[in-house]
Amino acid sequence: MTTPSRLPDPYGQGSGANLADILERVLDKGIVIAGDIRINLLDIELLTIKLRLIVASVDKAKEMGIDWWEDDPALSTKARRDELSRENAELRERLARLEQLEPARAEEERS
Repeated sequence: MTTPSRLPDPYGQGSGANLADILERVLDKGIVIAGDIRINLLDIELLTIKLRLIVASVDKAKEMGIDWWEDDPALSTKARRDELSRENAELRERLARLEQLEPARAEEERS
C-alpha cells in the first residue's frame, strides 16, 4: 500500500510554467531589487552601500528611461567612435595652436 506524498510537486513539473516563461515575464515587466548595507561602530556610520539591481529587457529599460550603456565607450561602438572623434578634434585644435606659436618663436630666435 502506498501513501500519497504530502510534498508539492517540484516547480515546473505540474505548475504549467517553465523557466523560459518566467524569464520572458520578468524581462517583459522588469524587476527591481533594492537594498542597503550599513556598517556602524558605536553609532558612527562607517560605510553605507546602496545596491540597486534592475532586471529587464533592453526595450523595457529604454521605456523606463534607462540607456546608460549607449553612452559607455566600453559597451557601445558608437560611443567609442564619438569619444575618439572628440579626442581627435581636441588634438587637432591643440596642434593648430602649437603651430601658430611656432612661427612667433622662430621670429624671436632670428632677432
